[in-house]
Amino acid sequence: MSSSPSEPTSPVNPQKTRTGLNRVWHAAGYSVEGLRAGWNEKAFRQEAIAAMVLLPASLWLGQSWVEVVLLAGSVVIVMIVELLNTGIETAIDRIGPEWHDLSKRAKDMGSAAVLLAMLLCMGTWAAAIIQRISHG
Repeated sequence: MSSSPSEPTSPVNPQKTRTGLNRVWHAAGYSVEGLRAGWNEKAFRQEAIAAMVLLPASLWLGQSWVEVVLLAGSVVIVMIVELLNTGIETAIDRIGPEWHDLSKRAKDMGSAAVLLAMLLCMGTWAAAIIQRISHG
């Protein structure tokens, strides 16, 4: 049975019709589900556990609020990039398990993004630690 142009059709995603606080409430729920899904990924879980140590340590190591934000932010950026990388890998895997140049390229680029975020984080923390040690 087809619908005529005058008949409203239900959207594929009900989130698209929500507005205001109702949309925000549901979006927050989806975000929590995304964090739960991330927790099931070994790499994200390791980074989250490291963040439980590093985020409080940033309050001790940072000598100004700017330094605290840079230290903590670099840790959070790693977690954000890891979630995005996992999303890319999940979408590629949904398409199919067969090997494809473009699938490999997408996964490799996601992995490279995680590597760059980790290098940024390590460099930020190393600079802060060196400054703390050299300046007392």
